[in-house]
Amino acid sequence: MFDPLTALETLVLRDDAADATVALAPTRGGIVTRFVVGERPVLYLDESTLLDPGKNLRGGVPVLFPSPGALADERFRYGEATGSMKQHGFARQRPWSVTAADERAATLGLRSDEATRAQYPWDFVLTLRYALDGARLRITQRVENHSATAMPFAMGFHPYFFVPDGDKARTSITTAATRAFDNTSKTTVALDGPIDLTRAELDLHLDEHATLVLADGHRVEVTASPEFTRWVIWTIRGKDFVCLEPWTAPGDALNTREGLIVLAPGEARELWVEVALTA
Repeated sequence: MFDPLTALETLVLRDDAADATVALAPTRGGIVTRFVVGERPVLYLDESTLLDPGKNLRGGVPVLFPSPGALADERFRYGEATGSMKQHGFARQRPWSVTAADERAATLGLRSDEATRAQYPWDFVLTLRYALDGARLRITQRVENHSATAMPFAMGFHPYFFVPDGDKARTSITTAATRAFDNTSKTTVALDGPIDLTRAELDLHLDEHATLVLADGHRVEVTASPEFTRWVIWTIRGKDFVCLEPWTAPGDALNTREGLIVLAPGEARELWVEVALTA
């Protein structure tokens, strides 16, 4: 269908019992553009960045593949293979195909081509199945290596959760992490008190799961399969979002090897992430 809110061809998933709706824009990076439960928007979306392919998406749930975060000098070397790509990889900027869709689930696919191989010299198939169950969205990822050599990758998502800027002082993060890497100061810091979401910019990288507790007590729960070991909290003062991002590896992993998943030729791996709004 054509979505008048985004001016894009859109797939809509619907769970009537929960009054929940999810919208997907396959041609704009396979992104989730909206997740609404009742009258409550779960996600933030800057429509201007969605409609302009020249801009980085700010909002929804961008897909970060094959390299969440930034590469050193936007380049990498893995054995004899080399490549170059911008922050968060190319999947969020590529058109995806729709391979299946019904009322509450849709499957999107991305295949390597000449343009992706120029950045990342492996043949792959990446499949995402989005399934809505009540106020819970599950994203199942399947990565297949169609190359003749081992293929390294990292996976991530960048959900922008709707938090009015004026509510950030009454919004909190719960986590078992006791330390984090502060990407703004490039230092490791102790988490010995509440995380201040009102800072000019907050960019913390945790090694433990985190939950967003909204001002009215509702919770945004992001859970994931064990491969997701990096949890990034990002927000900017004056913007109505807080990001809680699950990554399988830190930035620059294609160079450092830290947290990389490596598939043998012909091998596939399935991972999953869930986003839920709970009372």
